[in-house]
Amino acid sequence: MPTSTYTFGSALRLPVHEARPLVEAALKAEGFGVLTEIDVAATMQAKLGIDHAPYLILGACNPALAHRALQADPSLGALLPCNVVIRDDDGRTIVEAMDPRVVMDLVENPEVAAVADEAEARLRRVIASLGAGG
Repeated sequence: MPTSTYTFGSALRLPVHEARPLVEAALKAEGFGVLTEIDVAATMQAKLGIDHAPYLILGACNPALAHRALQADPSLGALLPCNVVIRDDDGRTIVEAMDPRVVMDLVENPEVAAVADEAEARLRRVIASLGAGG
């Protein structure tokens, strides 16, 4: 299972274009919407002429959690939204979510920590649901 000190994820036996709607549905089930999308492969091709494997960055937001976090610290918007990566890795798709606790620990605010804990739990359920289906 893909992971780092700042992400957690799952590998799916689907191409990126088939995994994406599953990821969005799983995010929606946990109250997240996708606010932004960065198509890294298209950007690398357009800006640098480099072929890159499919790689999407989705900026996911749970409005209720974002509201609570911003109420606790208005500057926190610089750390939002939660990014979810969908990328090709030799024929399988890796889905990784940022660990909100890692970023929110920078704030050192108990109210923000509680929001980060809830966001992390929701994102882990998103990833777990994908693993069950992939």
